[in-house]
Amino acid sequence: MALILLRASAFPNSERTSGTMALIITSPLRGWAAPLDSVPDPVFAERMMGDGVAIHPLDDIVCAPCDGEIVTLHESAHAVSLRSDEGVELLIHIGLETVALKGRGFTPLVTPGTRVLRGDPLIRFDLDAVALAAASLITPIVVTNSDGFTITRRIVDRAVGACEELMALVPVAPVQRRWSDDGTVVAQTVTLRLPHGIHARPAARLAECARAFEGDVHLVLGDKRGNARSPVALLALGTRLGDNVTIEARGNDAERALAATVALLETDMGEGASGAAPAPMAATLLEPGQIGGVIASPGLAMGPVVRIDRAAIAVQREGKGVEVEREALGKARASVAGHIAARAASGSTQVAAVMTAHLALLDDPGLASAADARIAEGASAGFAWRGAVHDQIDALRATGNAHLAERIDDLIDIERQVLGVLTGARADAEDAPPGAILVADDLLPSQLVTLAESRPAGLCLARGGPTSHVAILCAGMGLPALVAMGDALDAATPGVTLLLDAETGCATVAPCDTESVAFAARIATRNARRDAARASATDRCHTADGMRIELFANLGSVEDARAAAAQGAEGSGLVRSEFLFLGRDSAPSEDEQHAAYQGIADALPGLPVIVRLLDIGGDKPAAYLPFAVEENPALGQRGIRVGLAHPDLLDTQLRAILRVQPVGQCRIMLPMVASVGEIVAVRTIVDRLRGELGIAERVEIGVMVETPAAAITADLLAVQADFLSIGTNDLSQYVLAMDRGNPAVAAQVDPLHPAVLRMIAETCRRGNGAGRWVGVCGGLASDPLAVPILIGLGATELSVVPGFVAEAKAIVRALTLKQAQAHAHAALDCSSAGEVRALVRAFAETIR
Repeated sequence: MALILLRASAFPNSERTSGTMALIITSPLRGWAAPLDSVPDPVFAERMMGDGVAIHPLDDIVCAPCDGEIVTLHESAHAVSLRSDEGVELLIHIGLETVALKGRGFTPLVTPGTRVLRGDPLIRFDLDAVALAAASLITPIVVTNSDGFTITRRIVDRAVGACEELMALVPVAPVQRRWSDDGTVVAQTVTLRLPHGIHARPAARLAECARAFEGDVHLVLGDKRGNARSPVALLALGTRLGDNVTIEARGNDAERALAATVALLETDMGEGASGAAPAPMAATLLEPGQIGGVIASPGLAMGPVVRIDRAAIAVQREGKGVEVEREALGKARASVAGHIAARAASGSTQVAAVMTAHLALLDDPGLASAADARIAEGASAGFAWRGAVHDQIDALRATGNAHLAERIDDLIDIERQVLGVLTGARADAEDAPPGAILVADDLLPSQLVTLAESRPAGLCLARGGPTSHVAILCAGMGLPALVAMGDALDAATPGVTLLLDAETGCATVAPCDTESVAFAARIATRNARRDAARASATDRCHTADGMRIELFANLGSVEDARAAAAQGAEGSGLVRSEFLFLGRDSAPSEDEQHAAYQGIADALPGLPVIVRLLDIGGDKPAAYLPFAVEENPALGQRGIRVGLAHPDLLDTQLRAILRVQPVGQCRIMLPMVASVGEIVAVRTIVDRLRGELGIAERVEIGVMVETPAAAITADLLAVQADFLSIGTNDLSQYVLAMDRGNPAVAAQVDPLHPAVLRMIAETCRRGNGAGRWVGVCGGLASDPLAVPILIGLGATELSVVPGFVAEAKAIVRALTLKQAQAHAHAALDCSSAGEVRALVRAFAETIR
């Protein structure tokens, strides 16, 4: 990016500062201006690229922030740099981790060497598609040669329009470097291992490295030569994976500078397997006939394409009278509510969760009152309902929050279901033949639930996102799915064969015979491995050298418990009791809770069942519990704090658990523990209730390790707790200080980050040292690549999703404890989650 010197008469925001004309640059995007420190990437936040400002974009056009010349345009079109006549260099980097999109969603409007004027369009990008696929949409605007210019004023923490002032700069006198040079140049050629060439992040690291030496370092590619101190000069080289780049250094410390630069370039700088992307994209360049997408649910599938279209439902505008229309809408909503409730009762845990969310939307008093107001003005029930729903949709879109925007489909779903009842039109999808690959622009949750009954092989969507309810349902069903595939999916015409690879993130349309045979072989190998695991699923789980590892299952219903038992689960390491408490107007009674816990225990006869006490608050509120407005709910009333603050609620749940027969099969686990005092308080209550119920047997009480405080004091907690179980989802967000519910940073909350792994290691060391078993019940335990590391770190119990039990046992049996420990030790020495993920993928190949 570039900046330009303007005369005061030419631009009203230019100014003189102590006799020096300020250089004004304007915002290249409409959006919210934020400090560079807020960018969730150290390359920008720590100013390795240079100083500047960031923008949360609200428009899809990047325009020139000044008059100047385009210096570089990355081949992925996610970043552009300009240079002004005064020598100011600016980089505009659209979003984070966007280089991995390989240009999907970006349309360049200029080329290097183009002369541009302020406001000229440079790049157009698909705001929705990039938001879904990128780690963040936040866009840094950086002065890459900030050693020559000082920012005297910057606009932050407010909205800015495109071409409004963003920064004012003044030039500074160059610092004269003093170094001796006898003319000797040392050089070495390196083959680039960077998957995307030298883009912004590697350029920043190379420039930082070069600035640590007095001498000069240049990189040479063909006839192009770039000063290593200048990120823009490095970007201008236009490097790619596999290029042979020569590093030249001169000066009194040339050999050290050369060695340091070569050492960097001989690695992939953590770019090869970054765990920061919110969902995996295609791992390789797309071949002809392939379409890239975002993985919503992993797996492999092949079959004929069946296109699913969403027909419009027409409604009359004028009503037949206020009372007639009110009655019609009331009956339609009640009919839909009954249909949704039936699906919730008969479906899986994931279906029930989505249907419960739909019931809450259907009963929203705001929707009802908005529809009623339209009916009062003479509108028909259908027209009024549609208008009320779309008011809510517009409000969600206006937030600019990609995660909230994905809830729009849920609103459209209940809109269509009610309109279907009112008009007699079919609101959900028609049936599809078994084994089909469903292809659609988008799909509603109710449509997927209907279609799933015909057992399709996979799903491809042009739109949608990886955290939508459709994605959640697909994952729960084990249905391979790609989303956000864009208009290219139009090539998948009905009846044509499609190979769906939801491991690398691409689909092949109309494959040749060779491609189909090879893909079928991959599916057969995967199925054979799964079948072999299931054949021995009921056997006890040991490592290859005899170390006992208990393989439990995470449950949310009696149905889950039955599925886990069929998979060979040796118990349940986590019963999420909140499934009884959420989506209702009052707390469940003691008898209702007891019946649910007893049902789960009966489905796992003679096996341990660990019930986590109610874990609500933060991102899981309950309507009947008053929560004060909290500035940071993740650090407020959560987990066991809620129970201790509502003793009647806690007493009722503990009594229900203690009543389960046989006594002691159900164990109690405390969520979000941070201190020994919380365990003591609950144990005191349990002992009192045991006395009231006439229970002589001691009931085990354990803790969830989800906070750094619990991890680092695991030995102290173990004095009072009978066991410790690590919840990796929350532990990761608290260790990394990133909210996993915040789309701007959630993608970086990777439980395989070395900091999280070290916290898990410390928990195991301290807990085992105090004579207590330590397990893992968080999402990381269900990641096949993570299982060997967790065993190597000292976990002796894993609690996983029911469908993964048999496969997890197979992975454990293929390991020796010594192998797992060496692997875990190597992981702890990695410097990033990306490095760990590269390590675990390589290790997985050695034990298959």
